[in-house]
Amino acid sequence: MKKTIIQLSDHFNYKRLLRFTFPSIIMLVFTSIYGVVDGFFVSNFVGKTPFAAVNFIMPFLMILGCAGFMFGTGGGALIAITMGTGNRKKANELFSFIVYISAVCGVVLALLGFLFLRPAASLMGADGRLLDGCVTYGRIILLAIPFYILQYEFQCLFSTAGKPSLGLGVTIAAGLTNIILDALFVAVFRWGLEGAAAATALSQFIGGFVPLCYFGRKNTSLLRLVKCRFDGRALLKVCTNGSSELMSNISMSVVSMLYNIQLMKYAGEDGVAAYGVLMYVSLVFQAVFLGYSVGAAPIISYHYGSGNHGELKGLLRKSLTLIGIFSILMLTSGQTLSRPLSFLFAGYDEGLLAITVRAFAIFSFSFLFSGTAIFGSSFFTALGNGLISALISFLRTFVFQCAAVLTFPIFWGLDGIWFSTVVAEILAAVVTILFLLGKRKQYHY
Repeated sequence: MKKTIIQLSDHFNYKRLLRFTFPSIIMLVFTSIYGVVDGFFVSNFVGKTPFAAVNFIMPFLMILGCAGFMFGTGGGALIAITMGTGNRKKANELFSFIVYISAVCGVVLALLGFLFLRPAASLMGADGRLLDGCVTYGRIILLAIPFYILQYEFQCLFSTAGKPSLGLGVTIAAGLTNIILDALFVAVFRWGLEGAAAATALSQFIGGFVPLCYFGRKNTSLLRLVKCRFDGRALLKVCTNGSSELMSNISMSVVSMLYNIQLMKYAGEDGVAAYGVLMYVSLVFQAVFLGYSVGAAPIISYHYGSGNHGELKGLLRKSLTLIGIFSILMLTSGQTLSRPLSFLFAGYDEGLLAITVRAFAIFSFSFLFSGTAIFGSSFFTALGNGLISALISFLRTFVFQCAAVLTFPIFWGLDGIWFSTVVAEILAAVVTILFLLGKRKQYHY
């Protein structure tokens, strides 16, 4: 029996909503998992200090790459709203313009990254072997930054193009490339940090280049790359609307730097390594929330653009229910798997393992609340309200986190650092709910 193709204009019940968003969820989970692979191989085959170096410099690299999320989410919302009005030609021109601009942006950011890589690592407190490891790993990754940005961007835009399953396929291909090359370069050839970085860079190249080839030719999606003119007004709108995702990722990276500084003070390299394990696992768990939000965003934008308020209201209600279910599952999984997952990265060092298990037991409570703010920010982006979306993200990933991680360790030491994320997520969830209640009449949901 032929499977029914889901259209953005359809009515979405729970089953159809999950079917449409499932590829995006798996896509981002898989992206997070293959990002974890570097950490696993470096930790177990290269050593604790190189593992700490990867985690230490990763926030700096993420800041450069997260421009892709800004273009993808902000652009995806604008494109979907345009399609909702029936103007397909304009939608394709907007899509093409956003892709071309983001590619140029990637080249500029890569050049800036080469200039500031070592000073940034040194400023955060890295020295000696730790600093050398940061620079070694970072320089290789920077070569692929333009494709890293495109990869993040296309992860969002595949859903807008009505091809979330194809986006999943590209992500799996890139992920398998990273996993296989990590095993080969690090475990077999023993190329150390250089091998891990090369594996990641090549996988990012595939994740960004293959979609370019697909959209550059005639295809069966709703979008393709065409000739377009510079559109400053559209670029401003995309950047403004996508600023929440940009702010979220930049803030998370800056906060990660702050956490690393605090951890070096309270626990040394073991603390940085333990935090790295938490971040790897957190990326996988939160990818469920982010993947659902990315998958649902074009549906929300389309029905908002077409004025279908009844469907919009149903989408919000169903989404919050699903996010609540996911949150409970994430917390349960985090508590149950804290020791096995910690052992996977730190089983070779008893002291590091003890710190990581303790941190995991506390940190996993953040999963119960993080989904609300992640979806809420994406929801307002999809409605074209970049200001509220950015405010939620900024409070969640920067203000609340910074205040907590600077204050709590004074009273509770190392445990205070792990509790910081939990408290920040609770406060962000409360703020999100207040915004959703306050704007329900304006957007008719």
